[in-house]
Amino acid sequence: MKCLTTWQLILFNTWALLVLGAESNVDWEVQRYDGWYNNLAHHSMGSAGSNLLRLRPATYSDGVYQVAEKQLPNPRELSNVVMERESGIASLQNLTVLGVFFGYHVLSEIVSTANPACPAEFLNIYIPAGDPVFDSKNTSNVVLPFQRKKWSLDTGKSPNNPREQVNSVTTWIDGSSIYGSSHSWSDALRSFSGGKLASGSDELLPSYARNALPMWTVPDPSTGQRGNRGIYGFGNALANESPFLQAESIVWFRYHNYIAKTFVEKNSHWSDEVVFQNARKWVIATYQNVAFYEWLPLFVSRTVSPYQGYKHHLDPSISTEFLALIEQMIYSMMPSGVYMRNKECIFQNVTGLHDQSWPALRLCNNYWNRENPNLKNATDIDELLLGMASQIAEKQDNIMVEDLRDYWYGQMQYSRTDLAAASIQSGRDYGLSSYNKMMEFYGLQPLKQWEDILTPEIREQLVSLYKNDIDQLELIPGVLLDVKGGHGELVSNIILEQFYRLRDGDRFWFENEGNGLFTKEEIAMIRRRTFRDVLLAVIDAEENDIQDNVFMWKSGDPCPQPKQLKSQDLESCVPFKITDYFEGCGAGFGITIVALCCFPLVSLLMAYLVAKSQKKAFSRMQMKSNNVGFNNTTGTDGIPAFEWCGPGESTQQVLIQFHPNQAIKVLDNRKTKARVIHLHNQQNVNVALSNNDGSKALCLKIPKEYDLVLFFGSKEDRTDFIERFNEMFEGTGIFVSFTQLKEKHLLDASISKKQRQEILEIFFKHSLSHVLEIEKADAGILHRQNINDALMCEISRDELAELLGLNQHAHFVESMFSAADKDNNGYLSFKEFCHILVNLLKGTAEDKLKFMFSMHDINGNGMLTKEEFSKMLRSFSEISNYLSSEQTEEVIQSMFSEAGFPAKQEITWEDFHCLFKDHKTTLSYTTLLSKGQAVPVVNKKNITSNVSFISRNNQNYLNRNEESTKLDSEAQELRNRLSKRNTTNSTQPRIYTEARRIKYESSKLRQKIQQLKRLIENYKRHIVCVTIFYGISAGLFAERAYYYGFASPSSGISQSTYVGLIISRGSAASISFMFSYLLLTMCRNLITFLRETFFNRYIPFDAAVDFHRWIAMSALILTILHAVGHLVNVYIFSITPLSILSCLFPTVFSDDGSEYPQKYYWWFFESVPGMTGVLLLAVMALMYIFACHNFRRASFRWFWLTHHLYVIFYVLTIIHGSFALIQQPRFHLFFIVPAIIYVGDKLISFSRKKIEIDVFKIVLLPSGVTHLQFQRPSDFDYKSGQWVRIACLSLGTNEYHPFTLTSAPHEETLSLHIRAVGPWTTRLREIYSERPYPKLYLDGPFGEGHQEWNKFEVSVLVGGGIGVTPFASILKDLVFKSSINSRIHCKKVYFIWVTRTQKQFEWLTDIIREVEEKDKGELLSVHIYITQLTEKFDFRTTMLYICERHFQKVQNQSLLTGLSSVTHFGRPPFMGFFNSLQSVHPKVKKIGVFSCGPPGMTKNVENACQKLNKRDESLFVHHYENF
Repeated sequence: MKCLTTWQLILFNTWALLVLGAESNVDWEVQRYDGWYNNLAHHSMGSAGSNLLRLRPATYSDGVYQVAEKQLPNPRELSNVVMERESGIASLQNLTVLGVFFGYHVLSEIVSTANPACPAEFLNIYIPAGDPVFDSKNTSNVVLPFQRKKWSLDTGKSPNNPREQVNSVTTWIDGSSIYGSSHSWSDALRSFSGGKLASGSDELLPSYARNALPMWTVPDPSTGQRGNRGIYGFGNALANESPFLQAESIVWFRYHNYIAKTFVEKNSHWSDEVVFQNARKWVIATYQNVAFYEWLPLFVSRTVSPYQGYKHHLDPSISTEFLALIEQMIYSMMPSGVYMRNKECIFQNVTGLHDQSWPALRLCNNYWNRENPNLKNATDIDELLLGMASQIAEKQDNIMVEDLRDYWYGQMQYSRTDLAAASIQSGRDYGLSSYNKMMEFYGLQPLKQWEDILTPEIREQLVSLYKNDIDQLELIPGVLLDVKGGHGELVSNIILEQFYRLRDGDRFWFENEGNGLFTKEEIAMIRRRTFRDVLLAVIDAEENDIQDNVFMWKSGDPCPQPKQLKSQDLESCVPFKITDYFEGCGAGFGITIVALCCFPLVSLLMAYLVAKSQKKAFSRMQMKSNNVGFNNTTGTDGIPAFEWCGPGESTQQVLIQFHPNQAIKVLDNRKTKARVIHLHNQQNVNVALSNNDGSKALCLKIPKEYDLVLFFGSKEDRTDFIERFNEMFEGTGIFVSFTQLKEKHLLDASISKKQRQEILEIFFKHSLSHVLEIEKADAGILHRQNINDALMCEISRDELAELLGLNQHAHFVESMFSAADKDNNGYLSFKEFCHILVNLLKGTAEDKLKFMFSMHDINGNGMLTKEEFSKMLRSFSEISNYLSSEQTEEVIQSMFSEAGFPAKQEITWEDFHCLFKDHKTTLSYTTLLSKGQAVPVVNKKNITSNVSFISRNNQNYLNRNEESTKLDSEAQELRNRLSKRNTTNSTQPRIYTEARRIKYESSKLRQKIQQLKRLIENYKRHIVCVTIFYGISAGLFAERAYYYGFASPSSGISQSTYVGLIISRGSAASISFMFSYLLLTMCRNLITFLRETFFNRYIPFDAAVDFHRWIAMSALILTILHAVGHLVNVYIFSITPLSILSCLFPTVFSDDGSEYPQKYYWWFFESVPGMTGVLLLAVMALMYIFACHNFRRASFRWFWLTHHLYVIFYVLTIIHGSFALIQQPRFHLFFIVPAIIYVGDKLISFSRKKIEIDVFKIVLLPSGVTHLQFQRPSDFDYKSGQWVRIACLSLGTNEYHPFTLTSAPHEETLSLHIRAVGPWTTRLREIYSERPYPKLYLDGPFGEGHQEWNKFEVSVLVGGGIGVTPFASILKDLVFKSSINSRIHCKKVYFIWVTRTQKQFEWLTDIIREVEEKDKGELLSVHIYITQLTEKFDFRTTMLYICERHFQKVQNQSLLTGLSSVTHFGRPPFMGFFNSLQSVHPKVKKIGVFSCGPPGMTKNVENACQKLNKRDESLFVHHYENF
């Protein structure tokens, strides 16, 4: 193109005329890119995506789609037999390589079946063992994948409608390989400037393909290169398959831009669209002319008939027979290498893969080659085209070069495949007829016998492969054997017939004058255009540089090839290899799984740190609220330090004070006396000082006790302590010695408090075994050295007090210690301690009375004054001030009066004995229980005569019959009190009596059956609801699992990941249902409303919270299962080729031939379902961990905050499923209705939460209880036993906390009793300790099980600790309704109050007293159990028990509480209590039991109910709440 020849001037003048005649507007019918509406009668005919045509019926084994692989020869063996021969024989017609690849380009113009079928189906090629190319190691297990072609989903359903494959490009010769098969594709190729196609940095080369273009990016089988880099953008998706096909496409790219440029130069006013459409029209026409009238006659060696006009009835669809045969003809002519030459006819050497020089480009090493070093610029492309024009193609025969037969680019993990074998499989996939049938169809002579095949070697092997049945010879092998240097008649007929249909059936064919595209002159001009003209217009070459017919080279043409290339002349092909898609991913995948599993651990660690932080903050808050600590201590107060308690124990902050008589007091952080150390009896005092680590430690050695080890804040603080310590001993004669030790040695040499406690434990055990003569096996393992240490040990007064669980200054301790310390040395030896045990454990009732008398006869004069007697009574309590002075005086006077000496101020031993003569039985079984220890009782006889209380551990004392007798005695007294009459002849049934129906089923099996029946009766609503709910969940799981396992549309996903799919889909369905309806369990307003309707008969609304937990835990298990299923899926998808993934997930992936799947991390972190799934796991880990009981109690705020992540959780869940990766979103089907209900319920609560509530009254009660009395909203209606949630913004948080109302429904105000047990409640107590009172926000009321107390004839209310709050409201409501004669279904209510001490909840005592005064109809029976006092058989509480029973008998009220209610010591015997109710109320079929308190108490109540429900008597229905 540097200078114009005469010929070129004429050409350009002609084009000038052409341009002048070209339309300035696009007023002709523009041919669609997708091929639609070419045929106006059949609009889709020939369009992209239309079906392939069959010349003969399909020969599938089932007549529909199946291939009888087992009946057909192995395709690789056929390839070896028919197509493996020496190559390098020139074409007999001297067809050029340029003509071969032009034909390949034409083939890509009219047909493409590269897209695989969806779902994926395979006709794999099994490689024979020892194959030199594919199985050189003789493994016998190499299988080359062959994926069946895409077919029309409307076909393949019956023998009348067999499978038909799909042509993914337009059938017409319409330039689709240049412009694409869709409008969007064409737009992506255009520059939209000057009507040109987009070019790169070099305008003679197209731009690289962008992601918007559906270009195939198959990995380079030689180098492994992947991606779009080096891939040009063309209209043909496979145009980059080789540099040779690529060069053909570049020619037409340049030609379009060449024509567009010519138009613009002559018509500058034309728009881009006008120029583009004009250029496109002329390019398509030229392409049609070259393909049909220049290339086709040479290819088939026949003259084509002239155009006779458009025939609309012709079907231009590509036939499967044509496709199979033309491919084989083109493949057989492809050489192993391709020359490159310049204009001077110099054939260029090329650079190979290893930078070696070779005469030509090797075909096998240039498939999908990116940025070929030999083709860097436009000039290199020109030289390649010139080389292709000069090179003679391979002979048209049955031989296929090894580059195609052994080293064609492979599918999936396999870098290479056998194109010949793949072509045979394609023919079988198409359902092609046999060779003989096709010959007969065209009226040609079929093969009659195998001898018609002239090559003996091939003939013999084919006979064996086809089992001597010549009619089974397939079309492709038969046709190739029929080709002898040129196309056989069958091939020529099929190819010509197809091209005639393409030409004559195309309404837009350039010769069709009826379409208005061209005039006759223009048609004639186009007919004169040749491919040589096109090349000369677009490459840097002159007329003499290239022959006239570029598709054929003849003698005398310029630039003959050096030689006919053979594979031996070229570089070796890169061998076959298998790619592991998961290579290098194992470690990362494992780490990802571990990281996901660490979500709960990280959440657990966070929760632990939060709990620890909250605990410390709460401790600081408590210290601050109690005004404690050592921050303001002065030198006169003491010296602050930290006491070391032993290895592994935390240090304790203490305050050291020095007192006269060489006494040292050690106070804890509340400045209460913890320990007193007396050193006045010591002759020598040893002190060890640390001399390292800052010299802050000190150890004071204390004989007969544990050492005092202190850590000071600094060395100066320790020096101050030593100075004051020395001052204390000045002038006393006591020698103080100091030694220096390393801190570690100092601690090792010290006797810690923990070590001392171990010694004392052995001391006590050995004392008991010695006194009671217990065998060593029963006493426990006591090592000799430990026993020797214990025998040499002496215990102090403080240690005795601690052993007994009493205050160290209690009068009881002082009296007992003084009586036992015979040598008055301030310590009790082993012998002295055993003396106490002998009196208390083996003595008679009289001996014990004498011991008590002597203990408190301080003067030893044989008389006890009233003051001494009072001290004795008060000494028998763990709390020294348990009885007030007034109470003590009152009970003493009462006892003296009843004994007959009311005026005496002193009593003798005889008087003392007289006072307790009625309680000898109790005293005879009185023992001594140390703190946490139970002393065995020996030689018990007839203990039931006057027993009136069940011991907490009655199994240690009573057998079953004895218990009955004891209960009977107790019941008599109780009934007298309940009826408020001092009589013993009540004929009514009695509480704590032996049940009348003593005999019941003793068979354990029958008991179990009865228990099961009662369980079902008790929980029938729960069982039905749980069965329905979990039945639906299981049904959803099974339905999805079955659907994807057996009934889903065949997408191929179940074949890819069967187990993972079933698990993930089934669990997803159940999870969607569970998490959706989980919301309903939190609709408190709805639940409160519905529980008052008939629905409560069928649905246990009170179990909403429990059901919430069950659903949550079930959903968690299914979520883990779902995650495991997806882990399997991710692994499978990470090793599944892209061609299959594009079938499984067509909305996510498109098959571009790259085959490489996304790595595992894409599925986890780059896909929407994966990322949302990971976030969901993180959110769930936080929500579930912080919802655990311990963490919820440790930090309710964090529980509240993390549980509000449910909003994010549901948003993520919706997003997670909406991506429709596997199925269409279904979560909304379950979620919408519960979500609407939940939002409505929340709006109701929100409307209430906006109202500020005034607080009227605050009472700070003992035990950290705060009584709040506040405004009752006008529309606030509630029932006794219901609860509310309150918030106080003045606390700096908007979290709501639940509390049970203690006010009754008839009261005008609302009240709560809140115990300060955590940060929020403690701060609430602080903020309401002074006026003005902050306002509250109220939400509620909400219903719960306790409000159903009035639905039973007999109800038992059991409250423990602060758990009595719901019953305060119930008790007041009960009595109020009774007083106004309101109709109450409940006939009797028993209230059991379990409290550590009655002073802990004195506010409830006031309520009970008020209830007792108003309870005229004896509707309520109250029983109080004080657990701080041990059972009455303990020596410490015997006297207190006797006084209490005496006071109840005389005054008809409790000495301790002042109530008429019965007061007991120890824990309640629920079994005995409930047992007696069956006798008291024999006609009552159901007894309601309602408990609220610590889990241990409610569990005991539940156990008692379950045991009694084994009997065929009253049914105990238990409702409980824990706190």
